[in-house]
Amino acid sequence: MPKETTTNDHARRIGRVIAHMAAHLDDPLDLMALAEVACFSPYHFHRIYVGSTGEAPKDTLKRLRLYRASVDLARDGRAMPEVARRAGFGSVAAFGRAFAAYAGHSPAAFRDARRALLDPADLLLTQATESGAMSPKTIPYDVTLMDISETRLATLPHRGDYNAIGGQFERLFAWAGSLGLLGPGSRMIGIYHDDPAQVAREDLRSQAGLTVPEGTPAPEGGEIVVLPAMTAATLVHEGPYMELERAYAWLYGHWLPGSGRDPADHPCFEDYLNNPREVPPAKWLTRVHLPLK
Repeated sequence: MPKETTTNDHARRIGRVIAHMAAHLDDPLDLMALAEVACFSPYHFHRIYVGSTGEAPKDTLKRLRLYRASVDLARDGRAMPEVARRAGFGSVAAFGRAFAAYAGHSPAAFRDARRALLDPADLLLTQATESGAMSPKTIPYDVTLMDISETRLATLPHRGDYNAIGGQFERLFAWAGSLGLLGPGSRMIGIYHDDPAQVAREDLRSQAGLTVPEGTPAPEGGEIVVLPAMTAATLVHEGPYMELERAYAWLYGHWLPGSGRDPADHPCFEDYLNNPREVPPAKWLTRVHLPLK
């Protein structure tokens, strides 16, 4: 029991550090400050953090800042020096090298490609046929009806921009790793309760989830959620998570009206099929689930 209690305590304290980093990406966060958040001695904090997460605190912080930079580049129209500064770099050149290593493209190339894909006017484009009639522009999504069994998740809540939920997934990953809950069959799942076209960005509700066996206690500040058995319309999106609005536009604007099906009274959720630490954003695979009646 003492060993289990210590493990749970360490997981909670490391989780607090990750939540603090995600909430203070614009602040200088040195090892001493993070050790203080965790209430660990600075002589031991770094080793405990690496043992819990598999990486150094500076690597977690760098990845969180670079992901935010990718959102800045694609969506917010910030000047490159400001994007570099917000990502923690003293020069555009240093930021460019780090971003290219992270994303596989230079910041400028990433911005050009993603802005074209995220243009709201392009989400439901039409094109003229030979007869002059307008038909939906081809978008490469194949929708599959899938029967999904009951799924038990340990979850942490997130409020605000869906693109900022990554900090909660980092916390969940560290918590699960400390308790030995990560394995080949583990699935990271995000539940999204609101339509970002109808709800203000700061009020959006979502949950970061991880599949867990029955009897697993909820993480600190979270809850156990059981997704019921259901049939869902699913598609797989390849690319940065910020592009997923295209997948939802396709599901709701093209597939659903002609499907003869109605959505169930249950939020959409996303199944992340590969590890974003191991592959660049262009290769991230996400299965989007639209629950059906």
